[in-house]
Amino acid sequence: MKRIITLIAFFAMLSACEKDFLDRQPIVGTVESNYYNTADEAIAAVNAAYSALQFEMTPGGHFRWFWGDIMSDDSDKGGSGDNDVVELLQLENFQGPTNTELLESEWKANFEGIYRANVALKYVPGIEMDEALKQRIIGEAKFLRAWYNYNQVTIFGGVPLVDHVLEPSEYNIPRNTAAEIWAFIEEDLNAAIDVLPLKSQYPDADLGRATKGAAQALLLKSLMYQSRFGEAQTIAETIVESMEYELAPDYNSIFTTDGENGPGSIFEIQYMNASGGNWGYNANNEGTFSNVFQRARGIFQGYGFNLPTQNFVDEFFAEGFEDPRLAATVYRVGDQAGTWGTINEENTGMPHQYYAKKYFSDQSELAPFGDPNPNGGSNDRVIRYADVLLMHAEAAYHNGAAEDARTSLNLVRARVGLDPVIAGGPALLQAIYHERRVELGLEGHRFFDLVRTGRAQFVLADKGYIEGTHNIFPVPLSQIQATNGSITQNPGY
Repeated sequence: MKRIITLIAFFAMLSACEKDFLDRQPIVGTVESNYYNTADEAIAAVNAAYSALQFEMTPGGHFRWFWGDIMSDDSDKGGSGDNDVVELLQLENFQGPTNTELLESEWKANFEGIYRANVALKYVPGIEMDEALKQRIIGEAKFLRAWYNYNQVTIFGGVPLVDHVLEPSEYNIPRNTAAEIWAFIEEDLNAAIDVLPLKSQYPDADLGRATKGAAQALLLKSLMYQSRFGEAQTIAETIVESMEYELAPDYNSIFTTDGENGPGSIFEIQYMNASGGNWGYNANNEGTFSNVFQRARGIFQGYGFNLPTQNFVDEFFAEGFEDPRLAATVYRVGDQAGTWGTINEENTGMPHQYYAKKYFSDQSELAPFGDPNPNGGSNDRVIRYADVLLMHAEAAYHNGAAEDARTSLNLVRARVGLDPVIAGGPALLQAIYHERRVELGLEGHRFFDLVRTGRAQFVLADKGYIEGTHNIFPVPLSQIQATNGSITQNPGY
């Protein structure tokens, strides 16, 4: 799957020259009647929907770690200084403008993915082909549509619910409520769960495609976001009981090249380091920009974004000793960064004490041709089995099942050799929160965890966070203007 995302030139046409997310040019008559006729063309249609997962610069950056890490207390923007992507600094301090291309790019990329999933869902059902494969493709498209909607509702709140390929007369549709988007996500995921294969049932060539477990895990995340803990515990236990996943024995291996799509991987966005991608609207880019953005500057040839905070590093010492996961998560001054050299001010040209390590690629992993900057090869580990176990622990706690909560929590701790938690009551919940922070650190979860648990108003108050406003981000001004006001702004912006 890391390589099958390569799309025929036809699909580049679907995203070219767009002005706004609803300004999608319908597929013209010759394509409608002549293209979607075979199984290969059905696969190409859903591959196009996968491709939008890789749109990180469209044209502005909109990485998951922008929103999940930099907006939280885990990391600071970084870069060459305050003026390097100044709008990201403003967003980090909850003072961002509503006309920033950073948020516009997030909005557009997700709706591009929704559009492409809708194309597959429109045409694939009518193709004469193997029925099992057809149902799998439909399930993949529904999973992807749910994922893009999940991004939209957690970042922007209620957005237009687009469940089909729009006609020109439908472009100026208003926003739906967040509750309606959540219900639609749940509907898509339940349909996907019914038809998608287990991870173990895919051949190696399809590694990375949506699985039953991925759909269940995204449903779990959706239920947790809505505090529906009873249903969440049930679906989490279904994932555990499937025996499809296990914690990788060595935490340090997870973010290596060899650790991609490992035993604890439930959903990863696939990237490769030899795709020849370029800057700008990376409609067919197959490499990630996360590697170059997160590597240190200076001799490390990176941009030095997503800098871990002292508060985040201190969390790894909260139990009175250094948590072994710190060394796999953060580079500190004096550490050797692969074959690049030693992390210090002389080599980085910057005074920072800490750098994000999980996407800090080594020299040997740079693209063998073309510009290495947009061709990073590190997969984005979106949902890991440890995440599922910790969501199960949290849901079980809220359901009064403290022993079940401790069991899942302690499985994650045992993997890195830590003593089991025996506490109950509020101390158990705090232990679960702590474990999520250190286990999943710098993977794009923290801000959303703080928001959904109601802790953001306390933890992020010093950054200017206001509860009821900053739970979600402003709707891009361009979308309000493009729809003649049919799409409205979020309160407080």
